[in-house]
Amino acid sequence: MNSALDGMPYSELAISDEVKEQVELMNAQLSRSKRRADTQDIELSMDLMVILQNKEDERNADRAILERLAKKLELQTLADLRAETMAIKKLINERNGQNGDSTKQIIELLNKFKEIAGVDEKNVLGEVSMPKSLDKCPSLMIPNDFLCPITLAIMTDPVIVASGQTYERRNIQKWLDSGERTCPKMRQPLAHLSLAPNYALKNLILQWCEKNKVELQKREPDPVAEQDERRGEDIPSLVEGLSSIHLDVQRKAVKKIRMLSKECPENRTLIADSGGISALIGLLACPDKKVQENTVTSLLNLSINESNKLLITRGGAIPLIIEILRNGSAEGQENSAATLFSLSMLDENKLTIGRLGGIAPLVEILQNGTVRGKKDAATAIFNLVLNQQNKVRATQAGIVSALLKIIDDKSIGMVDEALSIFLLLSSHAACCGEIGTPPFMEKLVKLIKDGTPKNKECALSVLLELGSKNKPLLVHALRFGLHEHLSRIAKTGTSRAQRKANSLIQLARKL
Repeated sequence: MNSALDGMPYSELAISDEVKEQVELMNAQLSRSKRRADTQDIELSMDLMVILQNKEDERNADRAILERLAKKLELQTLADLRAETMAIKKLINERNGQNGDSTKQIIELLNKFKEIAGVDEKNVLGEVSMPKSLDKCPSLMIPNDFLCPITLAIMTDPVIVASGQTYERRNIQKWLDSGERTCPKMRQPLAHLSLAPNYALKNLILQWCEKNKVELQKREPDPVAEQDERRGEDIPSLVEGLSSIHLDVQRKAVKKIRMLSKECPENRTLIADSGGISALIGLLACPDKKVQENTVTSLLNLSINESNKLLITRGGAIPLIIEILRNGSAEGQENSAATLFSLSMLDENKLTIGRLGGIAPLVEILQNGTVRGKKDAATAIFNLVLNQQNKVRATQAGIVSALLKIIDDKSIGMVDEALSIFLLLSSHAACCGEIGTPPFMEKLVKLIKDGTPKNKECALSVLLELGSKNKPLLVHALRFGLHEHLSRIAKTGTSRAQRKANSLIQLARKL
């Protein structure tokens, strides 16, 4: 797949930069996978563990597993077994007495395969004798603490993660680079991603290896790590290219920054440390639409880091992002909406975005944008109207009609999102008059009757909020057949829907 994608004629396919970016990112992962060892066959691995751990007197119970292993390993015929025997002879000679414990297991396993195949060869290895060290020494047991929990290999560079567990540096770094943020062994979230060298354990491992004459494997340089390091070295020059006087240089630099900022946390940190955020903010005002798209998307990627959110905000990016939201390309508008959502995770930014006029263009995209744009805008608006002042701004910008249009268009699949925003708006007295109309009550009752379980939960919540503030609205809903639906949901609905339905029933009884 990696080779096929490397030769893909992107220019002839007329695909968008966004699609091309996704394919290139996937291809980068495929390239990494190609350099790793083949994924283990889990069933094969477990069968081997069972066979190797069973005692001699349990051999009869292993026959089915042995036959399955022999079939998978293609060691069923006399020719196959003799070829395997020759390979083992060569392996033992190459080991020259090293790895005695595993050599003994290999020989015992080969004997079992010959036995179930009916091959009568007592001297399996012919002229090759067992190393004397195996005869004199008991099995060498490696302390569990010396093994990396990820690969079960002896660690050469042990490091401690936030959970207190120790791993081989290379293995845990790959785990983190893949986007994981938990401890592989404990499955607990990591408070931070710092890796602290475990010098004490490393010294113990070295002493044990010297005492037992075990030679630690010297690892080959990791080409992926070297490639990542080279990319890291490129970031400062790319950041410098963002401020170039030549548009082509800026285009290439910001496109590469967009890719790098999406790949891993280390790149996002390095871009920020190299002054990339201020350089990107300076590019937001560039008249070139493609540069705008890549710039705002780069800031979106960088804003994943909490510390970067502050840098982006304090650098004056919000009004420039709002301008792209108003006048940028479709993709630029979509990613601007997503960026405002990310930045609005900080409470102080909710008010800032609202005050600078960010809500009106979001409502415009909600009403007339692409499906993806509508979803990005709805997510941003939901977060912004958690602020009381923004509820009024959203209502004044015409959000009610935009949300009603979304509820009516089932093909978009955003009914729950629209109702969730309605629920937040209905908690503000100034917005209730705009929302609480008889036609809207009828829409809610229809959703309570025919909607999905989640639709019903959301519609009941909105109706309860509005009905508790305006009793005539609840009366109208009851006239439209609400009570019958409430009684049914109170018995068969989801737990949340049942609670809301029972609350509305109690409220109706007081009318």
